[in-house]
Amino acid sequence: QVQLVESGGGFLQAGGSLRLSCAASGRTFSYYAMGWFRQAPGKEREFVAAINWSGGNTFLADSVKDRFTISRDNAKSTVYLQMNSLKPEDTAVYYCAAGLTHIATMKADGMDYWGKGTLVTVSS
Repeated sequence: QVQLVESGGGFLQAGGSLRLSCAASGRTFSYYAMGWFRQAPGKEREFVAAINWSGGNTFLADSVKDRFTISRDNAKSTVYLQMNSLKPEDTAVYYCAAGLTHIATMKADGMDYWGKGTLVTVSS
């Protein structure tokens, strides 16, 4: 069992930066690939970024790969999403998730555990 709690969301202007954190509880955090997803109002949840169990490999959506970075600290049971050059279209609730899945094919319906999300609002 893994419980996930996101933090770090907020309101900021376009061009700014924000770092999201996802703290996990449970002894098996390091077994799981971790992902960040987001859901904007009226839209489906979409994949943003993934990182494998060791942190050695990452995969990011095309829409964010030049601006966002995912990382993890297994000693702290935490995964991070560093978001730079934010745009209004990045506005969404951001969720972290854990799954026993390959990071290149990570999908929302393949994840085992989810946090409740943190809201990021980017104004123009």
